[in-house]
Formats: sequence, C-alpha cells, structure tokens
Amino acid sequence: MDRENTALRPKTVKIYRGLLRSHIAPHLATVTVGEMTLARVRRWRKKLIDSGVSAITVAKAYRLLRAVFNTAVDDEMIKRNPCRIKGAGNEDSPERPVLTVAEVYALADAVGLRYRSLILLAAFTSLRWAELAALTPADIDLDARTVRVTRQLYYHEKGFKFGPPKSKAGVRTVPFPELIVPDLLDHLEWVPFPVSLVFCSSTGTPLSHSNFRRRVWLPALAAVGLEGVHVHDLRHTGNQLTANAGANPKELMARMGHDSERAALVYLHSSRERQRALADAVGEAARAELAKSEKTKKAPPKGTRRARNRRPAAGGAV
Repeated sequence: MDRENTALRPKTVKIYRGLLRSHIAPHLATVTVGEMTLARVRRWRKKLIDSGVSAITVAKAYRLLRAVFNTAVDDEMIKRNPCRIKGAGNEDSPERPVLTVAEVYALADAVGLRYRSLILLAAFTSLRWAELAALTPADIDLDARTVRVTRQLYYHEKGFKFGPPKSKAGVRTVPFPELIVPDLLDHLEWVPFPVSLVFCSSTGTPLSHSNFRRRVWLPALAAVGLEGVHVHDLRHTGNQLTANAGANPKELMARMGHDSERAALVYLHSSRERQRALADAVGEAARAELAKSEKTKKAPPKGTRRARNRRPAAGGAV
C-alpha cells in the first residue's frame, strides 16, 4: 500500500492517504495480503457503514482497497481480488443544485468587487475552481470573449504549485457571453501589477479554497439565503445552462474539459422548463402541420382530379 504512483495528481494522493489513514489502516493494517478474504472485506465495509462513515466515503475507500489488491493480483501475490462486492464501489451522490441566473448575480453582488468576476466567470464558463485560481490576465481575451485554460492550481502539504489540467481535454479555450464583459473589463483594469493572477488573495498569493470558502463564500451564501450551495455548484450551473441552451454531448465535453461523454450526459437531463419548451415547440410544429393539412383539404381540385371527382348525371351509366 505504500507504493507511490507518480502519475497521480497531488490532490488524488492526498485523498488516498486520507482514506488509507482514516478508514483502511485502522481496520486492516495488521492483516496480510494472503489473509484477506471476501468475508473479511464485507466485515470491514460493514464496520465503516455502522460507524457512520458516509456512503460516498465508504465507496471511495472500497475502490482504493480494490485497486491495491488489483496490483497484488498483477504482481502474482494473490490469485484473485477479494474485493468482489457488487456495487460497493458505486457512488450515489445527491443531485447538486442548479442556480438561477438571478441567484448567480445575487452571489456575485454578495461576495464584493474583488471576487464578483470570479463568480460570474465560474458560472458562465464552467471552469473548475483550480482552473480559475490559475488564470493570468493574458488568458482572458475580452474582444474574442474567450478564456484560455492551460494550467490549474494544485495544493499540497508544502504549499501550492501550478500544473497541467486534469486531462489533455482540460487544455481548452472557452467562450463566454458578452453579458459579463463589462465586469471582467472592470476587474482586469483593477488587478494591481505586478500581480500575475486574475484572482488572488489580498496579499497577491494564490487563492486558498478553504480560506475563500470560510471568509467569502459562506458569508455570501448566508446573505442571499443559499446555504448549502458549494463553489463547485457554479460549474454545475454553467454546464446545465449550456445544456439547456441546446449543446450536444461533444460540445459540453469540450466546454467542461472532459474526454468522456459520461460526465457530459449528466447535464443533458431535461429540466421542467426545458421539457415545457420542447412540448411547446412540438405543439407549434403540429399546429403548423394541421394548418397546412386543412389548407390542402379546402383547396379546389384541379385538372384530371376535378374531372375524376365529377359525379355522373342522374340516370346516367354507373
């Protein structure tokens, strides 16, 4: 379990270490690889659930343990992975809220001028927090109305560093609506030089997610009555607004920075408003077809059709 995978992102390593320290090692540290059985895995998982660990965390811990034993199988230390509980690694995350445009702007007002544009850009470009925190003024083109994503901010035990996005698809250029150009223009003119980041702390250092959440985000939520909303829900909101505007899966993937359609499909579920709009569109098309059909029925017959429809005179041959 101590083998380090250098391909993992710093945040992923941090999550794995936390799962190992809090939920795996306390129960299984003294158990050898050869002693692990399906029954023991079941008992370990049940202990986590019974102790009140959230279902999402249990699923993550199970997937990590399964990955460890997959490596043991590959290394021929064991013949079969003992983690074979059907569905144990699945996460049934509750659906996150989608903010209205009015709520987005209410939050933008509540956070104050320093971070107003961060809220708007997050909601209207669907960028991740770590991508927003790594933007430089050169990444934003107000004339083309685009933001370029080439890196993101990583946090680790010794501080922070900038690195590539989560995947190759994460390197992208995302358009944003003209609606937020005035706010971005004001913000970029305000950004003090030589600060190289579009969004930073009051001392010019990269934004700390935890500090921002505690000092800025939570007070703003309380001010507008949106308690329980996460910063990441701005990305979720932007994705849903884009899907509702008619984006297809490929377009959503490009905007979100994903190389799989799986995440994009999450945002293609129809909202009540979208369903009503679709129903109205179908109704309008049907009405047009009916009107066209009625017009055809009422048109006088022409040519051979008129002759064919002429009734024979009374007493004539049938």
